[in-house]
Amino acid sequence: QVQLVESGGGLVQAGGSLRLSCAASGSIFSINDMGWYRKATGKQRELVVRITGGGSTNYKDSVKGRFTISRDNAKNTVYLQMNSLKPEDTARYYCNAAISRRYAPDILHDYWGQGTQVTVSS
Repeated sequence: QVQLVESGGGLVQAGGSLRLSCAASGSIFSINDMGWYRKATGKQRELVVRITGGGSTNYKDSVKGRFTISRDNAKNTVYLQMNSLKPEDTARYYCNAAISRRYAPDILHDYWGQGTQVTVSS
């Protein structure tokens, strides 16, 4: 069993900052890509940013220069530092990871966290 648990969401004023964390736990052999997605009310879920195992990143244009993704492979954790937050960043943020399990290391599975709410007031 593998779990992703996010933390760090909350309510912040426009221009403020938040740092999200997502820790993977369980019977993990390796973690490939990790990423953050978000879903705002009435909108479809969208990619915010992904990071490969080698550290390459792919950001949504509207967050470039404001958000920074990083990962700590020793802790199986990915972070999202969000600065200069805007009301349009308000959404539920979900962590995603491609993980192979200990007893089936050649098979990648797609895992999602339960999400953490980010609300930016104007």
